[in-house]
Amino acid sequence: MPARGKDSYSIQSVENALDVLEALCDEGDEVRISRLSERLGMNKTSVFRLLATFENRGYVEREADSGTYRLGLSAYEIGQKFLSRMALLRKAKPVMERLVRGSNEAVYLAIRREKDVLFLDVVDTTHQVKIVSLVGKRYPLEAASAGKVILANAAVREQGIRKREDAVSEEFSAIRKEGAFLDRGALGEGIVSIAVPLYRAGGDISGSLCLVGPDFRMPPEKIEKELLPQLKEAGEIISSKLGHLGGYLGNQG
Repeated sequence: MPARGKDSYSIQSVENALDVLEALCDEGDEVRISRLSERLGMNKTSVFRLLATFENRGYVEREADSGTYRLGLSAYEIGQKFLSRMALLRKAKPVMERLVRGSNEAVYLAIRREKDVLFLDVVDTTHQVKIVSLVGKRYPLEAASAGKVILANAAVREQGIRKREDAVSEEFSAIRKEGAFLDRGALGEGIVSIAVPLYRAGGDISGSLCLVGPDFRMPPEKIEKELLPQLKEAGEIISSKLGHLGGYLGNQG
């Protein structure tokens, strides 16, 4: 019997339901059926029925006055259960908390999701002036430091990346050599982000650790002398916890 690809087992109604849930997540609060219908190319009746099903199970909530929809508590609860069991997050969290105590800037854990980087979790600063939370947001891999260090250090390169122009390859080489990447403005005007890669056993990329703050608190001298060394050390510690025998363990002897 010939092997079947996993796509052949897909159930279209389930695919449609997940499309609606993911679109609702991307759109945020106060989403109307007409907007979801337009975005997904589905008729309004089908979207309404799927939303009603999710509402019955607590994954979606409907605002009675406006008729708009948002994610419900059941979606939040299942997300929190996943995060609590995720090895990367469990191992990174204490190190992130220590880094925030030392730098007093927000520290994010980011992972790759296909062509995007997803900001998975944060330990925030105690400063009154804060950057709006990036948790749950996605950006193209090449658009911000958190994605670029993943892209530059990826153990298995996509074919398109291998064929890029020399200038881009040189940039990736520079990122790997430096062990970090800094951008200004990629996450918003006046925002600085610095990221380092996180490795797991075998040297594969697991994600990135990203320090984010307003540019007036992060001048170049402070970054070079204080923030970058702290961030690199934190990244090496997390990588060692994930089984990567890299710089942190090697520098302890």
